[in-house]
Amino acid sequence: MGPHTASASELKERLNAERRGIPFLILRDAQGVQVLVELPAGRAPVTVGRSPECDLPLEWDEEVSRVHAELEPVGPGWTLSDGGLSRNGSYLNGERLRDRRRLRDGDTLRFGTTTLVYREPQPQPRQSTTVLARDLPGGIELSPAQRAVLRALCRPFADGENWARPATNREIAAELVLSVDAVKGHLRVLFTKFGVDSLAQNEKRLRLAERALNSAAVSVAELRETS
Repeated sequence: MGPHTASASELKERLNAERRGIPFLILRDAQGVQVLVELPAGRAPVTVGRSPECDLPLEWDEEVSRVHAELEPVGPGWTLSDGGLSRNGSYLNGERLRDRRRLRDGDTLRFGTTTLVYREPQPQPRQSTTVLARDLPGGIELSPAQRAVLRALCRPFADGENWARPATNREIAAELVLSVDAVKGHLRVLFTKFGVDSLAQNEKRLRLAERALNSAAVSVAELRETS
């Protein structure tokens, strides 16, 4: 279970954090419980490591050094550096970190076997990227086909207490008896309508499911009735 995997209740927790407009990290502790760590502007650098004295202690991960890496605020955002502190290295989006790097919304960080996701929401919603469906004038109009694709995408969240990921294109195609290309076409339109089209590719599907569930475009009760 990585930070990209979430239950419906955890998606709501993330959305609440996003609305505050403060950068934050998503990770899971030793028991697999979601943890959100806010990184407000003006905060001192954050040390990451296995030592309990670190600002962000990952005590359960034996592959993490006692002091492994450092997050440092720069303007409204944050940077990540390793500086040779760690034995096993730090990774940003799967690439070993060689120098200080500025973090971008949706970046994946890995220290040892622990994976985190960095979120940098906009302080004020902007219609092009972060507006929720219920915040748009008149709401979002969906065709029957788009609504069906959206329900199929969110189907794994029918049981709000289980870990889930949005359905894959093939799973959606199989449920709706569509071609994968047709599903991709509908999703591209939905990404734009729900304001997630500018996000990193690996974030779009999860963010679309978040917005669909939390804007009431799709409800968990509806998913249970039709599953």
